[in-house]
Amino acid sequence: MRICLISPEASQDLDEIFDYFASQNVEAGERFVIAFENKCEKLLQFPSMGRSYQDIEPSLRGIPLDNYIILYRLIENGVEIVRVVSGYRNLEHLFDR
Repeated sequence: MRICLISPEASQDLDEIFDYFASQNVEAGERFVIAFENKCEKLLQFPSMGRSYQDIEPSLRGIPLDNYIILYRLIENGVEIVRVVSGYRNLEHLFDR
C-alpha cells in the first residue's frame, strides 16, 4: 500500500492556508481541502507526474494547486509532501539552509 506522508513543515503550511480560508471564505477552503486530497491521491497513482525542482534540491518535485505549489519527494512506499507554498514565493530562499 502506498502512503502520502505530510512533513511537519507542510502541516504548518496547510494550517496557515486553512486559517486564511477560514477567515476569508469557508467554502473556498473546503474546495481547497478536497482538491489537496485529490492531488495526493493522484500523486500516489502517478508519483513522477510533478515537475522536477532539482535545481533547488535534488529529489524535490512539485505540482500546482490553485495559486500554490505542493512540493514533494518520492519515498520508498509513496510520497512525502514537503511544503505547500504560494506559487509566488521564492522557492530557492525557502530551501536555503
